[in-house]
Amino acid sequence: MIRSIRWRLVLAGALAIALALALSGFGLAILFERHVERVTIADLQARALALTAMVQPGGASGPRLRESPEDPLYDQPFSGHYWQVELGDEIRRSRSLWDHVLVTGQPVPSPGEVKVRSLPGPQGEALLAVEQSLMVGQSANPVPLRIIVASHRYELELARRGFLGDLLPYLGLLGAVLLLASWLQITVGLRPLAQVGARVAELTSGSRPRIGRDLPTEVIPLATEIDKLLDAREQELARARHRAANMAHGFKTPLQALLGDAARLRARDEDEIAGSIETIATQMHRHVDRELVRARIQSDRNTSGAEPERIAAKLVEVLRRTPMGAALDWQVPKPSGLRARIDPDDLTEALGALLENAMRHAHEMIQVSIKAEGGHIHIGIRDDGPGVPEAELTRLTQRGLSLDPSGQGQGIGLAMVADITDAAQGELRLSNARPGFLAELVFDALPAQPGA
Repeated sequence: MIRSIRWRLVLAGALAIALALALSGFGLAILFERHVERVTIADLQARALALTAMVQPGGASGPRLRESPEDPLYDQPFSGHYWQVELGDEIRRSRSLWDHVLVTGQPVPSPGEVKVRSLPGPQGEALLAVEQSLMVGQSANPVPLRIIVASHRYELELARRGFLGDLLPYLGLLGAVLLLASWLQITVGLRPLAQVGARVAELTSGSRPRIGRDLPTEVIPLATEIDKLLDAREQELARARHRAANMAHGFKTPLQALLGDAARLRARDEDEIAGSIETIATQMHRHVDRELVRARIQSDRNTSGAEPERIAAKLVEVLRRTPMGAALDWQVPKPSGLRARIDPDDLTEALGALLENAMRHAHEMIQVSIKAEGGHIHIGIRDDGPGVPEAELTRLTQRGLSLDPSGQGQGIGLAMVADITDAAQGELRLSNARPGFLAELVFDALPAQPGA
């Protein structure tokens, strides 16, 4: 999971969403608290204005305060709602204050000015207060009026907690929706990488020669570099095959000269020396032939595929014309459009070697079977000959090992077939058929061509 780009993006998105929602919740809580505080201040100002009705204009004695209006909110001691009115030297307080005096510790506001204060309450609690100052009277010496209305801040805290309690479920739901949207966005965003992976799989199966450039802009550089790498690999393989073929062809002329010298020595009755030279030259000739086959093998995966039934039919048609093949009963299936992932020339080389091997050992019959099973093409060549000792079966699968010193047996042929099969990433299976011997080639299957 740590190596997954998808999970890394999901984790980063989840952390970003959680941080954003936390900051949003914190910011909304602050905004709500300020809004509630503004509403509370407006209510306190309205109550302060209502308290001015306590002022009773007087005659020569000047204005004085009436009895305070009855209000259950301010009659209960320590209710959290308080007021205090000062007219000159006269002072009135709400019953809820009991014997506590609200002291601001700040200068009295200018007449007509409103100040918002934070004051200690009668029980030491924090109060939000509004202080207002007015001048009463028309004489040359008006009387100052000071009104303080306060409310417990605990109510603001309760409102904030209630708001957060209602907000958190919605934030959780919003976080889940955003996380789902992030997952969908990441899935859609990573889809081009899956498309590249699918095209690489098509390269592996041989159904596509190159990745191509018909992809989203962001992954085109990756696809282009992969295609360049494939081009460079193909060119290097072609150069390697050419070098191997040139080297093998270069050895053939000296080997023919050695065989000619061996023939002249044998004519002079130098049979021992001639036999030694012929043995060495024959072994070298076998290696040269094998390298020539390897040089012809198309080891790249981007092949058009081969139809094994048609190739087998053509090979059998040729072998039937030979003296050994004419005496045998060849059983070959009819073409059905099956296609194997291997170059047609390589499959012709492999089937030719197996059919010739079967022809040398068969008594009366050779059977060719071709079937599709589990996404693979199975090509079987069975003869009714003596078979191979069980102890030698495992040795036959070793490439380059010949059990026939003359070089005419299965050794070099099976080695070539093994090389071709490995290059196509197929499988060569050898077993006794009782009676006879069975050689089976297994390759990946390709879709049948339209109209086949």
